[in-house]
Amino acid sequence: MEILEPLAKILMINLVLSGDNAVVIAMASRNLRDDLKKKAIFFGTMGAVVFRIIFTVIVMYLMQLPFIHLIGGLLLLLVAYKLLVDVESEDTRIKIGSSLQEAIVIIIFADLLMSLDNVLGIVAVANNNMVLVIIGIILSIPIMLYASQFILRLMEKYSGVVYFGAALLAWTAGEMMLKEEVLHDYIRINATIEMVMLIGIVFITLSVGAFHRKYR
Repeated sequence: MEILEPLAKILMINLVLSGDNAVVIAMASRNLRDDLKKKAIFFGTMGAVVFRIIFTVIVMYLMQLPFIHLIGGLLLLLVAYKLLVDVESEDTRIKIGSSLQEAIVIIIFADLLMSLDNVLGIVAVANNNMVLVIIGIILSIPIMLYASQFILRLMEKYSGVVYFGAALLAWTAGEMMLKEEVLHDYIRINATIEMVMLIGIVFITLSVGAFHRKYR
């Protein structure tokens, strides 16, 4: 019975923090044929879960490295930009295999960048119990799968959802970068400054992405 409480907390963490991961999964597969979308979501999610487990094992060592939050946030901004401007074009001829592979790679790569908060929360709740960590991550698979398919259907019906997804990714990237301790040595970041900086990051990302999206 003692395992149930931390396991329930781990599932709650995954439920609360996996929304942006589901957005990435949906956005990365939105340009594929219908028969490939489910494959991209399934294999991308499975790969993301495997790499997240590996990431969890080494996260305590990674956190000792400087600039890890800053670098991860910048890379995540690039993912948000790419997903926003990657408009499907009838003139673009890409092999189906390459498209499916690219979607899977984006899903895995973005999940690795965005799962740092999830991993830290899970490790803290599990008190370094790797069995609990692995069980919690595996049980998060249905959350990511069903949420991503729901968001994918929304994006197919409402094109504006793509901008919302990009904004969510940019916001998450900003939060990650602002956690970098090196920044706190030069900038006194309080709640107001953090909010202004996050809004600025989202605004710049959407503005640049929308401009390039329009003229592609």
